[in-house]
Amino acid sequence: MRLRRLIESIAPKPRGASVEVWPWTVRAFHWALVLAVLVAGITGFLGGMTTLALHLIAGAAISALIVLRVAIGLFGRGYARFDSFPPSKQAALEHLDDIRFGRHERHLGHNPLGALMVYAMLAVLLAIVLTGTAALAGMFKQGPFRSFIGFDAGWLIYGLHQPLAWLLMIMVAAHLWGVWFEGKRGQENLVAAMIHGRKAAEPPAPPPPTRRAHPLLAAASGIGAVAVATLVVYRASTGPVAGLPPAKLDATYAEQCGACHTPYSPVLAPAAVWRQMMGDLRHHFGEDASLGDAKLHQRILDYLVANSAEHSDTLLAHRMMQRDPTDPMRITATRFWRFMHWGIPARVFASKQVGGRSNCSACHQDARSGRFLPENIHIPEQVE
Repeated sequence: MRLRRLIESIAPKPRGASVEVWPWTVRAFHWALVLAVLVAGITGFLGGMTTLALHLIAGAAISALIVLRVAIGLFGRGYARFDSFPPSKQAALEHLDDIRFGRHERHLGHNPLGALMVYAMLAVLLAIVLTGTAALAGMFKQGPFRSFIGFDAGWLIYGLHQPLAWLLMIMVAAHLWGVWFEGKRGQENLVAAMIHGRKAAEPPAPPPPTRRAHPLLAAASGIGAVAVATLVVYRASTGPVAGLPPAKLDATYAEQCGACHTPYSPVLAPAAVWRQMMGDLRHHFGEDASLGDAKLHQRILDYLVANSAEHSDTLLAHRMMQRDPTDPMRITATRFWRFMHWGIPARVFASKQVGGRSNCSACHQDARSGRFLPENIHIPEQVE
């Protein structure tokens, strides 16, 4: 009861006779999309790598909502249908003229400018989802495109993903301003109408198309399309993919090098660095790490070179190729490592749970596999 009163105070229904403009399907879509875009925006602009999983969930929700909106637009009723607000450049220009000269023609559904904004936002949202999926495939080898898109293409597409996100934010701001402006100009609470779905019956406005609605067909087509897309994405996301580091470390290498420190994935350095490191184990970061067995030494060297950064096509592998010329041997000296760990307090690295900047496995649960996926990062919240 209190929630109902709160909603009614925020979105009072029009007094007198009223008509339903936005069916519950459109209202549910609208507010679900607002939430999904809000989560995607916060995690994308303000969040770090640790929020990427939530960012991807929001992106998946947006894609599903777009599919459902298309189904509603084709088979829904009234002002929810696309044919009730067809995109028209001429109508939009005439609407601008009405604003310029102080004329006002009431539109129960979307006005011509609002119609263009709906189509533009759906198109930009779709482009954001596609570029984000492609970038994920190229940089992290995840998602349905992971078998088809390499790092170079993924990185290039990522360069489009960010400007599209900023464009969407500008469009959202323009949409909010337009809602405020049209509501003030027409003396109507447009936000309230998107909550309870109704507008005053007077003054009259052109009626929506009278085509019969097909709610079951809309629901079946929307849910069916989402289900098929989910199956396709799952199958594509679990298939074989090239350019990945070895899933498991070589047993001999892990045993010999892991006896003194965390055995690092070969993807963390180029072949030249591994050759230089293995060529002088007597002075291995201030320790004598000589193996004393030439065959064993050669076996480990061959494994590291065969699986070095050059042989993987992930973001990590490409960035680990770029070494600090003054300290090429040290992972923590690379520009990429410093950038990705910027902002983490020194006390975290010094804690017992982490045990130093070089202990990757303390925070990266998949460090040994060389994937270093964002969703597998767990930084201890309480450090001693």
